[in-house]
Amino acid sequence: MNDERENSVLERLLQANLDEQRRARRWKVLFRSLTFIWLFVLLFWLVSMDGEEFTSTGPHTALIELNGEIGGIDGVTADAMISALGSAFDDKHTQAVVMRINSPGGSPVQSGQIYDEMRRLRAKHPKIPLYVVVDDLCASGGYYIAAAADKIFVDKASLVGSIGVLMDGFGFTEGMKKLGVERRLLTAGENKGFLDPFSPSAPGQEAHMRGILGEVHEQFIQMVRQGRGKRLKETPEMFSGLVWNGARSVEMGLADGLGSLDYVAREVVKAEDIVDFTPQEGIAERLARRIGTQVGAALQPWARETLRVR
Repeated sequence: MNDERENSVLERLLQANLDEQRRARRWKVLFRSLTFIWLFVLLFWLVSMDGEEFTSTGPHTALIELNGEIGGIDGVTADAMISALGSAFDDKHTQAVVMRINSPGGSPVQSGQIYDEMRRLRAKHPKIPLYVVVDDLCASGGYYIAAAADKIFVDKASLVGSIGVLMDGFGFTEGMKKLGVERRLLTAGENKGFLDPFSPSAPGQEAHMRGILGEVHEQFIQMVRQGRGKRLKETPEMFSGLVWNGARSVEMGLADGLGSLDYVAREVVKAEDIVDFTPQEGIAERLARRIGTQVGAALQPWARETLRVR
């Protein structure tokens, strides 16, 4: 009898343990399902919010922020800025558009596209002024863009200018010699290995590249002259690639006056309400752009140097 009783108790304990494990698994599945549903709803909400456009309800100063490098993997793109400019100018309550710039420069192509669109929109909407407010830095490609505005406002300590063009890279030939590494480069076309960092520098190729840099620099200078007009007080150093503080840039005609975003909205535009039209790139767009850029770089390993207005 005692053995039967002990077996019965043991069976009940085992059954209870199995039941407890089943309940725990059911709760675990339930919690995982709820977590998945919550994450799905959150992702759906983020995606839906990402494409949402703001519409204003009263007179305002339209703000567009340009922060960081122009072009590149994570930089500011011309497409995004052009879209934001169009939205800001098309809003019926916009009294003026202010682009606040904090940029060291970047792609001359992207800078030029933004510059051209700013000039086009100014001509299309002559009653809506377009101002630039400089934060810490407005150099090279950043200043290229700023020159398209009606007026440029700076802080006295802002850094402004750097009107020049560069292409940088590296040469590894001496290091390869010390390591006993031989470069094997096969090309069809005399200059297909143009400025290859693992081959000796070719004077003819360098001269050709310097010519291109000079042409792009001259284009940059002409755009600054076109945008600033008679306000420029040109000196031999103005287009040499140097930068100046904000107060000095006003004296040189590179900028028009001292002023912050709030100052311009309040005192110049007379519309203190600031509405931000800065493009907010979504998760999907950022991922697609990053993947596309990286794939392009992988498919073009010869593209080692980058031309920049900086």
